[in-house]
Amino acid sequence: MELRTLRDDVYRRPLATALDRLGIGPGWTCVDVGAGGGDVSVALAEIVGHEGRVYAVDSDPLARDEVAQAAGSHSQVLGITQAGEDLRLPEEVDLAFCRFLLLHVADPSRVLNRMASAVRQGGWVVVQEPVTSAGRIAGDPFAMPIAKHPDVGALLPSLVRAAGLEIIDAWAEAPAGAGPGPVADYIEFLTEVDPGDDPVILPPLVTVVAQRPQS
Repeated sequence: MELRTLRDDVYRRPLATALDRLGIGPGWTCVDVGAGGGDVSVALAEIVGHEGRVYAVDSDPLARDEVAQAAGSHSQVLGITQAGEDLRLPEEVDLAFCRFLLLHVADPSRVLNRMASAVRQGGWVVVQEPVTSAGRIAGDPFAMPIAKHPDVGALLPSLVRAAGLEIIDAWAEAPAGAGPGPVADYIEFLTEVDPGDDPVILPPLVTVVAQRPQS
């Protein structure tokens, strides 16, 4: 099972909640920063329709091919090879989104500043990042050694505010389970260890919904 499918299974609720909170609809222009395989980009494209546009931005050149394959007939999805720290688009957008990105970059603040600059006045920035160490497997803390900032979710509201954005809403959600199921599958994918029947709480995903102030 591909990582993007697993994420859609276990973390889809906070994404849907955030998008509902915005009232996003046809004609919106969006950027998905750190688009990876394009699951969020495609979800956005289905909402904004052919009247809208979705820029799928990722620093990995191979991601553009993955996005194109995932997008299929969604011609409004435009793949761009670009680091989040250097984000520059041909137009201002209504929504800038990232998920599971800031924990991997060298400077999360710089990425957030670029995202804030990418949206129009009154436009939206939605960021979703984990608090990795708050996850549990059989009561033991979850670890992600490859991440530069594994607990960046705990700092997310202050980082977003420092980028000059107004926080409209913020919350954390952590899917949980025991025994076979999507949560166990996701843990096994990440760690290569089957948690069996042990109780699992995935790292809480902190969502911040923010708006660029009107001047």
